[in-house]
Amino acid sequence: MIDVLILAAGKGTRMQSSLPKVIQPLSGQPMLSHLLETTQQLNQVNMHVIVGFQADKVMNAFDQQPINWILQEQQLGTGHAVQQALTHCHDDSQVLILYGDVPLVKHQTMVMLLENAKQSGFAMLTVNLDQPYGYGRIVRDHQGQVMSIAEEKDATLRELEITECNTGIMAVSSCLLKKWLPNLSNQNAQKEYYLTDIVAMAVKSGVEIFTSPADPEEVLGVNDRVQLAQLERILQKRRAAALLQAGVTLIDPARIDIRGEVTVGQDVVIDCNVIFEGKVVLGDGVSIAANCVIRNATIGNDVTIEAFSHIDMVIVGDHACIGPYARIRPGTVLSEKTKVGNFVEIKKSTIGAGTKINHLSYIGDAIIESNVNVGAGTITCNYDGKNKHQTVIKDSAFIGSNVSLVAPVEIGKAATVGAGSTITKDVPDEQLALTRSRQINMPWQSVKSKLKCSEEK
Repeated sequence: MIDVLILAAGKGTRMQSSLPKVIQPLSGQPMLSHLLETTQQLNQVNMHVIVGFQADKVMNAFDQQPINWILQEQQLGTGHAVQQALTHCHDDSQVLILYGDVPLVKHQTMVMLLENAKQSGFAMLTVNLDQPYGYGRIVRDHQGQVMSIAEEKDATLRELEITECNTGIMAVSSCLLKKWLPNLSNQNAQKEYYLTDIVAMAVKSGVEIFTSPADPEEVLGVNDRVQLAQLERILQKRRAAALLQAGVTLIDPARIDIRGEVTVGQDVVIDCNVIFEGKVVLGDGVSIAANCVIRNATIGNDVTIEAFSHIDMVIVGDHACIGPYARIRPGTVLSEKTKVGNFVEIKKSTIGAGTKINHLSYIGDAIIESNVNVGAGTITCNYDGKNKHQTVIKDSAFIGSNVSLVAPVEIGKAATVGAGSTITKDVPDEQLALTRSRQINMPWQSVKSKLKCSEEK
């Protein structure tokens, strides 16, 4: 059994924000969510999160998750925070202690730490830094055994030369914590209860402390916007590397943002500055040009998405082509071999196989069947100021340019709507619908003469 304790009570003053630090956005999600997702991959986990500043906001951000929330009303140090949670931990469990503002700890690192803790009941995650400013130093004896942690403000000059640093992340048996934590003291420069003081207690009790090394990038904390931006780049670099390993061609791995989960098939090509949000599935042979935004979408095989297209909560069938500059809004289904061209907006519509909407059109609340041609400048007038209405266009219909289809309306199979028409009534199958004012041609001199007479009057 593993009791995970995540310390998340701090305010984060240097963030200069009204939001608690742990729900600041990182890769499109609250910072804390990354740590929660990683720990949930462990077996037999009980999740405890210790909150303090604006606790209600933190809890509301994760109200659908199975978390035991523990309130730390006064922030009196890391040792004090763990004391608040200890009564919720099982006597025979391992307690994994993490920090909500250190969100990039990897799953394999947690597993390694927990395995080491099984040997004596106590393991710590350490990191070697060329510039260890701000970190507590790991003090070892001549045999290399951990003897204590010297917090920087309390450290001697010799201890400050040590480059092996404490990350604060540790795994300790619950029974040892319950033995040691009541003996913590706040007799130090900060007047706080340091969790790290249990190291000296372990040494005094003869408990060997095992250490696990960490990659410096995964134990970076967030105290301000600069550090938050730094972690954003680290996380995006990880996710780009995962796509490359999955066989995706990234034109520039440094210029892609994955703010969610992307599942890919074979031979996918993604150009620069593409943003993925939510859950996105890409089939085999998908090609995405530069500067596209794709959110919560399923993209079929051999789909081409041209530059500057926005796709949001959409299902796209095989061999479709979208863009450039297309906007496909929630509730839309594009069937196989559809073509949605430049400056086309589609909302809550089903587009049949082989249908083409090549340019400069708005399609909303519509059902368009197979092999329909929609001309440039066509719009479905779906909103009457109070309610939305549906437009239906049957198989093989032809809609000319600059057509307004005033919903509710149905265009029949193989029907034709002439360019410039405003259609307010249903069009039967295989008929031509045409609504235009009568065209008048006259000599230009005659027009000017009439205008002059009008001005004189």
